[in-house]
Amino acid sequence: MVPNGSVHHLFSRCYAGRQLARNFSKSDFGGWFRSARSSVHKAGARKDAHSNLLSKQESSNLYKIQFHNVKPECLDAYNNLEAEVQKKLHQDTEYPCEVVGSWNTWYGEQDQAVHLWRYRGGYPALTECLNKLKVNKEYLEFRRERAKMLNSRRNQLLLEFSFWNEPLPRPGPNIYEMRSYSIKPGTMIEWGNHWARAIKYRQENNEAVGGFFSQIGDLYVVHHLWAYENLQSRDETRKSAWRKEGWDANVSYTVPLIRSMECRIMIPCTSSLLQ
Repeated sequence: MVPNGSVHHLFSRCYAGRQLARNFSKSDFGGWFRSARSSVHKAGARKDAHSNLLSKQESSNLYKIQFHNVKPECLDAYNNLEAEVQKKLHQDTEYPCEVVGSWNTWYGEQDQAVHLWRYRGGYPALTECLNKLKVNKEYLEFRRERAKMLNSRRNQLLLEFSFWNEPLPRPGPNIYEMRSYSIKPGTMIEWGNHWARAIKYRQENNEAVGGFFSQIGDLYVVHHLWAYENLQSRDETRKSAWRKEGWDANVSYTVPLIRSMECRIMIPCTSSLLQ
């Protein structure tokens, strides 16, 4: 129970509160709201598509990445079939494409094959290859045979970041790590700006293979491809980056841009140019 004297005091406080709320005009609220919004970081408006600002314009390469989930009992037969077809495509100069790398996922999604294609000449080269393959009876038979071995498949078309290495053939043995990031829409320029500075911290051991961002398929997806001698070498190389001044700052700037991320450790197939 509230004492009588306190009731009068409580009523007075409530009345004063209501008066204060009335006196807090719309113009006052608008000023406060504008002030709060001004404290939030806003990226500047873009003057061009991020694909033009971030990709290698001089090479005009287009990449395709394929993820094939293979029936476990068919993985060896699948790898042999893929190797045979890739060899024939590489020997035929009529096709302006090449398979840069082929891997089986070791740690990550199991019984998975990953293929990275390069089309020298961009979308016209891709279209030329597709039109030729549609009438290639041997290739169509290969696709029918391969379909029996798959549980599912998906792909993306990619461009390469201008500040990353172009993936070139390398001797082995190596393991490969593909780190795939789904980032917030509208933040690709921010991501590129930070990684253009960060990549210098990851070049000393020649581990940086290639960096790509999606154009068709799942959008706002980034793939970073790294090579290491083994898992121990990977661990030591990554730890050494954290000892370099500036690496931690670049990582901290990119973390808020990420919606999800995935890491695959992959073993090269015998047909892969990246060993």
